[in-house]
Amino acid sequence: MIIIRPINHSDYESLYQIAIDSGIGFTSLPVNQEILRSKIARSESSFSESVSKAGDQGYLFVMEDTDTGEIVGTSGIEAAVGLNSPFYHYHLGKVVHSSIELKVHNTVETLTLCNDNTGFSEICTLFLKEKARINGNGRFLSRFRFCLLRNISNASVTRLLPR
Repeated sequence: MIIIRPINHSDYESLYQIAIDSGIGFTSLPVNQEILRSKIARSESSFSESVSKAGDQGYLFVMEDTDTGEIVGTSGIEAAVGLNSPFYHYHLGKVVHSSIELKVHNTVETLTLCNDNTGFSEICTLFLKEKARINGNGRFLSRFRFCLLRNISNASVTRLLPR
């Protein structure tokens, strides 16, 4: 059976392997022992808090195959980005230069650095091992976060996900 549960410190080796498997460029899971251990500790701390307002909480989940005990994926939620450190993102846009008289119509794609999402929640860190990409597991791992966010409204995350 496949389940999704909060990460805990005993999942470190599995998370480290997932970081390796995800490859270079997957910025939310760097192959860095200190950062990964910190992410796990922060998640455990976030789950132990009684939260009434989104703050610096970060929730990291693992997908586990209970038949084998193997961790096959991970996903996460940042409660509110940009509060303690800037949260930058890029906006892909278009600028159109057009003139009927000159018979010119050029569309130029633009990439703009932004930081206007301060305080917003972010879904993040979605990765599923290739062998587990069956039976809708990827969709389940992704959509789980939305279901959790929808159900939080006035409840504490710790009350929704008992240990």
